Amino acid sequence: MRQGSLFDQGSGNGTEQRLDLPDADIRLIEHWLPLHDANHYFQILRQQLAWEQSVIQIYGKPTPIPRLNAWYGDPHCDYSYSGYQLPLHPWTEDLLALRAQLHQLLGISFNSVLANCYRNGHDSVAWHADNEPELGPRPVIASISLGASRRFVLKHRRRKDIDPVTITLNHGALLVMAGETQHQWLHALPKTRQAVGERINLTFRLICR
Repeated sequence: MRQGSLFDQGSGNGTEQRLDLPDADIRLIEHWLPLHDANHYFQILRQQLAWEQSVIQIYGKPTPIPRLNAWYGDPHCDYSYSGYQLPLHPWTEDLLALRAQLHQLLGISFNSVLANCYRNGHDSVAWHADNEPELGPRPVIASISLGASRRFVLKHRRRKDIDPVTITLNHGALLVMAGETQHQWLHALPKTRQAVGERINLTFRLICR
């Protein structure tokens, strides 16, 4: 990754914001994708990706996850969690286009992406960290939000003196988590009782092989 700022100032379509959090390197570009592009990617990815509702093991019991997901990447970039290995699909043209934009911005050649589709406010993801060994010692996760706005929350693993942090991730936003973030912080997308539409989240990753 490039030295200095995680982003090249002025290279995105919005203003970079850095979250002032200890033990973390988290940056947000609110309008990284122009509205026209964000609309295009939401519509085409919702239609074309191989969405599935994975079934994972929770306390030994098969449990469908509360969202749809799909895994894309280079050959041999396998990914599994909670006892389930996601089928690996080859890159689509649109995912490759987004990967190229991220490479230009960050200088990182991501080789995989996890797509999640939250169909309504009942869909969610529980507290977790993207710290699997295959992601390396200091993972960089580039997260693109498309569709409905949702709350994204973070909490420190050990420091109870730090209150949880809530960010609203809007259509076209880019959130990048780097450094020690995945080892020191947990994050989640909680359920909401509010009426919300569908949201697609793309988390680009670099699997170390």
